[in-house]
Amino acid sequence: MKIGVIGLGYVGLPLAVALARHFPTVGVDIDVARVGELRQGHDRTNELSAEAMAASALGLSTDIADAGDADVLIVTVPTPVDHANNPDLGPVMSATRSLAKVLKPGRGTIIVYESTVYPGVTEDLCGPEIEKLSGLKRGVDFFLGYSPERINPGDREHTVDRITKVVAGENPEVLDTLCEIYGAVTTGGTFRAASIKVAEAAKVIENAQRDINIAFVNEITQIFGKIDISIWDVLAAAGTKWNFLKFVPGLVGGHCIGVDPYYLSHLAQQHGHYPRVILAGRGINDSMGAWIADQIHEHVGSNSRILMLGLTFKENVPDLRNSRVIDVVRRLEWLRHEVVIHDPLADPAEARHEYGVELDGDALDGQFDVVIGAVSHADYAGLSADKLTGLVREGGLVADLKGMWGGLDLPATVRRWSL
Repeated sequence: MKIGVIGLGYVGLPLAVALARHFPTVGVDIDVARVGELRQGHDRTNELSAEAMAASALGLSTDIADAGDADVLIVTVPTPVDHANNPDLGPVMSATRSLAKVLKPGRGTIIVYESTVYPGVTEDLCGPEIEKLSGLKRGVDFFLGYSPERINPGDREHTVDRITKVVAGENPEVLDTLCEIYGAVTTGGTFRAASIKVAEAAKVIENAQRDINIAFVNEITQIFGKIDISIWDVLAAAGTKWNFLKFVPGLVGGHCIGVDPYYLSHLAQQHGHYPRVILAGRGINDSMGAWIADQIHEHVGSNSRILMLGLTFKENVPDLRNSRVIDVVRRLEWLRHEVVIHDPLADPAEARHEYGVELDGDALDGQFDVVIGAVSHADYAGLSADKLTGLVREGGLVADLKGMWGGLDLPATVRRWSL
């Protein structure tokens, strides 16, 4: 079988490389620069090394026609939300329209979606769109499948070749084929979902569940902050119980946890149900950045010079999509502080494009009224007490949002604040 993977980001590239070890595989992406970099062995997402790229038999293209003879087409494009937090299916539908142009009658191409969507998108939106544009008939000329992605950026343990893959097909034969394909690339095995809609639902609740649990911890962080109790001390004590769920507070961004609950909420409201718990959790997490900024402002007053360490949405990855660190920056600027941003992994051009901010690569040589540890990159977590102290003016504040400097012995001239 020949396989085509459409979309070569954090999800598509590792999957395509894994598939290429077992099947003739071509990866397609509309980003010409991205494909050019990959051909040179450079993965800007840092998910794959230059050695892994050089050793791969994966074909690369910017032209969907190069995957036109594939037996299986796998769509791994982003599924963001718009400015009003409504699902933005633009990338998925664009990929769907592109592949519809290269399908051939009678071939029986299997089209698999890995992009996170709400139940019904694959069969009720994508399938009819393919039929309309191609003039082909689903169930005869092409078939649908779904296998939700479970990529965790920066995670070297739960990689695509180790996790359990949930798989669904529109009929038993398609399901068997997809289990054979995915089963070949992962040691974690496959799970046969009862239907495509079930597989879609399973994915969207995985991240919604994490979002709600983090929202609870964020809310109790705010409560305990009013009585000067450290959430880290509380969690350490509560965590000694065998069935306590170990979630931690913080900014909830990225392209999954901060987005997927809105897909579930959209589905619920389409069917006349107002999702109170889901939206309450989202409301708490979306407001966490402003709350953090307000706490820091109360400690230092106005017109402080502040160093923000980290802008990406999580530690040790360069991904800036939907980073909620920017919420803290915007609020502090609104409160009349000067904010200098440093991030060794973020692309300065992307930061400028996404958020209109400049990164200062020399910021670690300066001194500031406040230093905020926003993202626990290894470079930041490994700062010595002397280096961290040197960044703070006498009487200044170290704000540790990630609890990464709790073990450092800082002088009395440096004030500390943490969640």
